Amino acid sequence: MTHQLHPGTEIGIVQLKVSGLERSIAFYQDIVGLKILSQQGDTAQLTADGVHPLVILRQLEQADVLPRRTGAGLYHFAILVPDRASLGLAVRNLIKHQIPVGQGDHLVSEALYINDPDNNGIEIYADRPRETWQKDAQGHYVMTTDPVDIDGLLAASEGMAWEGLPAGTRIGHVHFHVSDLKKAEEFYTRVLGFDSVANYGDSALFVSAGGYHHHIGLNTWAGVGAPPVPEQAAGIDYYELVLPDEVELDRVVQRLKEAGTEVQQVEGTWFARDPFRIQVKLIRKA
Repeated sequence: MTHQLHPGTEIGIVQLKVSGLERSIAFYQDIVGLKILSQQGDTAQLTADGVHPLVILRQLEQADVLPRRTGAGLYHFAILVPDRASLGLAVRNLIKHQIPVGQGDHLVSEALYINDPDNNGIEIYADRPRETWQKDAQGHYVMTTDPVDIDGLLAASEGMAWEGLPAGTRIGHVHFHVSDLKKAEEFYTRVLGFDSVANYGDSALFVSAGGYHHHIGLNTWAGVGAPPVPEQAAGIDYYELVLPDEVELDRVVQRLKEAGTEVQQVEGTWFARDPFRIQVKLIRKA
């Protein structure tokens, strides 16, 4: 039986495991443009608007810092800014700090790619208007990776002052390395209920709810059969899947249980792990 997630489903907070909390806080403040919302012990909550956390950093004792594409786990998490001017300001700040930047004009969006001190991948991007997104004959979004118009982004932010990421910034999507794309498709579409909206040959799949270009990316670029990143390694701790109400949350949890997925409730909150040990926290919209 095919299930479909509610179109109001979104990605919420991303919690990361890091090797040095103070070093990571400095990077996410100075380079990424987030602010400290709260800090206690080995954990810090970071925000763009001063009210809602977007990223949580949790320091591991003696964390292993692995090279990129080591195993199944985080490829990048993606911070969605509200407009091109905001992305242009982010470009200016990255240039100022001489940070190596990858880039991609994906037709549906313009994106910048950086790595944090623990090799956690970060995308900072702005969407193009939804009415400009094109689909192919199969109904999949047409996406590519062309050079970003950096001069255009700089022009869009000309005369504006960088004050960090603006209010309205949120987590747009997450992208994972997996060891088996068919198994990933089974879990994310047939169990969780995302729609398959794009693919990149036989090595990457993009899924979403509500017609978005993607809420989750999945790829085998770390190698088919790649093992899960070890628990003691820096990387993703969990990401939030935000359901619109209690009814939808209960439906998703029930599907996970029926599929034999590892699901547990911790202090009233549901957590599950995909076939590659990537953890999702299931919550309803506040």
